[in-house]
Amino acid sequence: MSSHVKLRKDRVGVVIYDTQIKEVRSQLVEQLKVLDLQLEHKGQQLQDLSDYLRRRGEIEGDYARSLERLAEKFTSKIKRKEPSCQSVAQVWLTLLTQTRQESRDHSGLSESCSNLLIQPLANCLEYTQRLSRKSKEVCAQLQDGLLVATTELQTAWRTYLQYYSGFVCADGKLKDAERQEEKQKTKKMERLIEKRQGKVQEIQEKCSKARNEYLLNLAAANTSMNKYYLQDISTLIDCADTGYHLTLGRVMRAYLSRWSHAQKNLSSGLQQIQGTVSGLDQSQDRDNLLQTHNNTFCLPLRFQYQPYDGDQVCEVSTAPELSCDLETRFKQIQNRLTTLSKETEEAEKGMLAGHSLLLEGVSDDDLEPTGGGGGGGTGLPQEDCAENQASKPSVARRRANHQETENLYLAKVKEYLLGSSKVSKLQAKHDLLKVAFEKGTINCLSIYRLNPKSGYMRRNQSKANLIHKPFNSDMLPFIQASGQEIPEVVESCIRFINLNGLHHEGIFRVPGSQADITSLRDAFERGEDPLTDRLCDLDSVAGVLKLYFRNLEKPLFPVDSITQLLESIQMECEVEGVAHLKTIISSYPAPLVVVMRYLFAFLHHLSQYSDENMMQPYNLAVCFGPTLVRGAHDDDVVTLQPQINALVKTLILQHESVFPSQAEIKGPVYEKCMTLEQDDCEPIIEEGDGDADCFQDSEPGSLADASSTVQTQKKVERPWASRGSADKRSSFPRQGQTGGNVATGAKFFNLKLPVGPQGKSLPNTPSYIRGGQNNSSSEDFTCHVDKVWSLFLNYFLIIIFLNQLSLDGWQQCIAIHYRKPSELKVMKGSRGKK
Repeated sequence: MSSHVKLRKDRVGVVIYDTQIKEVRSQLVEQLKVLDLQLEHKGQQLQDLSDYLRRRGEIEGDYARSLERLAEKFTSKIKRKEPSCQSVAQVWLTLLTQTRQESRDHSGLSESCSNLLIQPLANCLEYTQRLSRKSKEVCAQLQDGLLVATTELQTAWRTYLQYYSGFVCADGKLKDAERQEEKQKTKKMERLIEKRQGKVQEIQEKCSKARNEYLLNLAAANTSMNKYYLQDISTLIDCADTGYHLTLGRVMRAYLSRWSHAQKNLSSGLQQIQGTVSGLDQSQDRDNLLQTHNNTFCLPLRFQYQPYDGDQVCEVSTAPELSCDLETRFKQIQNRLTTLSKETEEAEKGMLAGHSLLLEGVSDDDLEPTGGGGGGGTGLPQEDCAENQASKPSVARRRANHQETENLYLAKVKEYLLGSSKVSKLQAKHDLLKVAFEKGTINCLSIYRLNPKSGYMRRNQSKANLIHKPFNSDMLPFIQASGQEIPEVVESCIRFINLNGLHHEGIFRVPGSQADITSLRDAFERGEDPLTDRLCDLDSVAGVLKLYFRNLEKPLFPVDSITQLLESIQMECEVEGVAHLKTIISSYPAPLVVVMRYLFAFLHHLSQYSDENMMQPYNLAVCFGPTLVRGAHDDDVVTLQPQINALVKTLILQHESVFPSQAEIKGPVYEKCMTLEQDDCEPIIEEGDGDADCFQDSEPGSLADASSTVQTQKKVERPWASRGSADKRSSFPRQGQTGGNVATGAKFFNLKLPVGPQGKSLPNTPSYIRGGQNNSSSEDFTCHVDKVWSLFLNYFLIIIFLNQLSLDGWQQCIAIHYRKPSELKVMKGSRGKK
């Protein structure tokens, strides 16, 4: 009954998110319609104003000619008559003179309306449509990014629900086992409880990681929504309206100037128009537009945290086993945020500069008359006007410069908006992680700075007797012969990158050290897994993964099917192309399909962190395209490369639709949240752990006692990769640890190292690093003492035991702790000499 209730609640959460995202999608579509409608209104306004001025020019021209004929008619009558000195006649003459001047004024107004004022409006209509169209494209791209953020949120939420439901199930099984133990206590029940406790801890760790990802995506999605609705939309509207208000204002001011000069008796009406023209305000018009369409542009409801039923954690989990990864990711986000913020600031400066240049280009249109028609009241001779026009750039040149400035401005607007969107998402994740650090829930300084490698270390399962070598081989026979469904090279490299490099900037693009790549390749060739017991350079590990696929005898995708694959991506219908790809890939041998599915699921997961690692699907396709897909030898590589990159990009984005599911083809499936399997790991203690336990207060006769053991230290489990399926797990018996006891002349100092096989496996000492388990000897081993350990011992000896140590013992201690790690060897037979 409880399972039905939980399922119902899950469906309710899905419906809530789906409904909310559906409303956002509908709102985004309406926004594009409003922007189109706004462009149509602006174009109609400019067209109507041009038609009005043209018709007004014709009317003013007719009016001027009528006044001229009227004045000439009565002036000719006066000439035929004798002039009169009466005041009425002077009034009449003055009236006729004023009529002729009025005719000239209207003639100048007609020329301005018919020629000068219409051309700027035509230019404004042209670049307004262009700006609006390109701004709409940028808006659509921003909306796609917003929808991607919501999709990532849904995916992370579903992943979190999946893992948490598994945790609830495992916890219920554990409680059932505990209740059975209360009734019947047997060793079998104890082992069952221990096994289920380990399973619960493992699933709980996965659940914590999935919840962290969900919370981070939740914060990023909400921040993206805030930025898009509160900032980006305003910026895009401003971009689309650039120059529109300025041109319209300048045209109307010129029109008003002509009217003011021609008809001063219309001052009251012109003052009203002047007030409206002076009130042209681009920002105010933008705000009025947003207010008018408030339902379309209002900020949607904030995405609420939807936890699984019974989960009370609503913050980023900072468990010790996750703190190291969180600290590393926090630093990477911080570095990426700093770099991207500087780039965004530069883009903003470029955008403002381009905006100013664009407005200057718009203001370059000449509204002054070229002469004739009374000169429009300027009083300039026609020759001077011609010289001014000749000194200015040609119309074609000015238009070309204007378009170049326009393209520059739009590029900067796009760069600024996309960059600031990434900054906002990264800032949200950064702030969320920073709050976790400030609350004191992560103590990475005490846990990992003194002990950066402590935890569990996966056993190096030697496969030196492996006959088939992974590199330079055919994958299908290798899989069949070795029994590895996923080749160890592929699985180990992907596991290492999943745990350490998902947020690494430039992964697969930045080349690694050739020496490291060669060393790792040789280790895999020997049947070893070099990534289990040491820290490696991430770029070198990525290089090994690419090298493995590049050196295969036959490429991962069979050569004879390349033509069909490339034809699939050229189909107009994307759905049909994906279906065709699935049909082709389903015809491949099942072991190859399992490897492809595993690899491309990993690449898709890696691309979801492109804000941090800068590896979008296209960048990954460029890195893996030539490696995975090869044409025939006679094919033009340069010609096919763009198509191959597009194919790999499609496979990364549509991997769930292209590759058969686990139900169709059984085999390992890539897991986003990987952990360290308990059966494949052993505890280790690194630098900084157990320092105090190396100093034992003992009686004078206990210096050579080799049976004393080092106190067990608290360990922090380091997350490692799941093997993908339970049947692939294997555990090897622990190797007997070797060591010795170093005794000096001091009475109160005893550094104890275990010698030979013990009754129980002991944790390694802080200065002990395993080197060649198969060749280790109980008679001789290398003891590495790091700088911190040496300084601590030296200061301790100087301050506490300086007066109590004999000269010989003091010299021996100094010699031991100051020698280089590669030279410091302690022999078993040296115990008890002094």
